[in-house]
Amino acid sequence: MSGRAAADNPLRGRTVVITGAARGIGAALARELARRGARLALLGHEKPLLDAVAATVPATALTWEVDVADAAALAGAADEVRRRLGRPSAVVANAGIATGGPFATSDPALWRRVVDVNLTGSAQTARAFLPDLTDTAGYYLQVASSASLGAAPLMSAYCAAKAGTEAFAQALRAEVAHLGIAVGIAYVHWTDTEMIRDADRYTALRTLRVRMPPPARRVSPVDEVAARLAHAVERRRTTVYVPAWLRVAQAARTAVPPVVLRRTRREMPRLEAARALSATGPLGAGGRADQTAAKTQTHTTPQARTDTDTDTDG
Repeated sequence: MSGRAAADNPLRGRTVVITGAARGIGAALARELARRGARLALLGHEKPLLDAVAATVPATALTWEVDVADAAALAGAADEVRRRLGRPSAVVANAGIATGGPFATSDPALWRRVVDVNLTGSAQTARAFLPDLTDTAGYYLQVASSASLGAAPLMSAYCAAKAGTEAFAQALRAEVAHLGIAVGIAYVHWTDTEMIRDADRYTALRTLRVRMPPPARRVSPVDEVAARLAHAVERRRTTVYVPAWLRVAQAARTAVPPVVLRRTRREMPRLEAARALSATGPLGAGGRADQTAAKTQTHTTPQARTDTDTDTDG
């Protein structure tokens, strides 16, 4: 490949890891990166869905069923990725789950699980693949959220975890910059995924979203979000905001909590009076799949499972 072609296609022939790749943003991002020539390592729950995503992309894509909250299984998957696809040049920590409802009546185990998957799972993803990113002078993209910039009521576990992922990525960036590793943070707002569609079934969560000022209430198409994230991976961006107006929220983030408080102080009594405040359980099919996998894991020896029949030549 000529120098010009390599510059135009910086991901061609390079291995990219995506966690939470079975559905939603992860699956859409896999398709977008494959179109840009990347070889893919797709990690997550729901092996059949991972395989279905891999089968639709125009590139080499292998799948591993693994829980990012399970450090040993994740390390095993990382070993398999480097053996079968080579050392990754980029890793996207996208896996995430959510639950809604008042903190006071939330399930402590589920609250902790949301933090374990979103925050601890992201850190463990970075730990598992840092040797590879050091060798390739690679790129780590942490998928955070607008919840990292301003927390919302009824989503305490998710907001706490996403704020934590932002802080983790910032700390990691400062630690590894001298090694040639770039660390980016993606701030993503409402996206048309099963998680958000499921959340809209609950009166309280839907009300809090639709009462936001425009354009904050808008839900972005998942392919639009994936294209922005893929560009960030290509260009090793330090930050990416989807939609772009979130950059303003970043600049004015100290003003966000008082605005949220002022609006929700009026809404919360109405929702309580309408008995609309209750625990949602895991949101979306992905969240329910995670809960099933977590329960199964307590009864079995965890291990990363791989698709051993897939051709690895790329």
